[in-house]
Amino acid sequence: MYIPRANEENRVPVMRELIVAHPLGTLVTLGSSGLFASHIPMVLEDDGSEFGLLQGHISRANTQWRDFVPTVDALAIFAGHHHYITPNWYPGTKEHGKEVPTWNYAVVHAYGPLKAIDDEEWLLKFVTKLTDIHEEGSPTPWKVSDAPADFIQTMCHGIIGLEIPIRRLEGKWKVSQNRTEDERKGVAEGLLELNTPESLAMKTLVERR
Repeated sequence: MYIPRANEENRVPVMRELIVAHPLGTLVTLGSSGLFASHIPMVLEDDGSEFGLLQGHISRANTQWRDFVPTVDALAIFAGHHHYITPNWYPGTKEHGKEVPTWNYAVVHAYGPLKAIDDEEWLLKFVTKLTDIHEEGSPTPWKVSDAPADFIQTMCHGIIGLEIPIRRLEGKWKVSQNRTEDERKGVAEGLLELNTPESLAMKTLVERR
C-alpha cells in the first residue's frame, strides 16, 4: 500500500499488537475469477519466525480455499481505530479557510503463502483456541466442549482451516503526524469533545505520535 514516510510503522511488536487487538481480518487472494476477499477472525501465533503465523477458517462452501494462485502471496488486512477529521478542528480554518477534511486510521497488511487445512484434529484444536480467546472476558465463558461432541464434529466438517506464514508486514498509522503541534492539539481536543469510544481511541493515537 502507499505509505508516506510520516505514516510508516515498521515496529513489529506494534503491528502485531494491532492484529491481536483487531483480529477480524480481510483475507484477499488471487484466483481464476480475479481477486476474492473473505472477512474472518484470525489468530496470530508466535511460531518463532520474525512476524508470526496467521490462522483462521472459512466455510467449506467458500471457494476461496480451493481457488487461489499458490505462487501469489495472500494478503490479510487488519484495520485498527479510525475516525473522520473535520477541518473545524484546525486553527487555519478560521484564519484562512484553506483546509479540507481527512480520515485518520491505523492499519496493518500481512502477506504470505496461503495454506488450506482439511484436518479434523487441527480444526477442533483451532476453533477451541479461537473460542477461548474471545470468551476470555465473559463472566461465564462458553467452551466448545459445552456443545455435544457429535454436533461440533458436524460443524467442523463444514469448515476448512487456513494458515499464512507471514513473510512481510506493512503498517500505516495515519494519525495527523503531518500537522503542526497546534493542529494536532485541535484534533485531539475535537475528538475529546465528541467523547465516543472511537474518538477517544483516535485521540490517544494522535497524542502518542
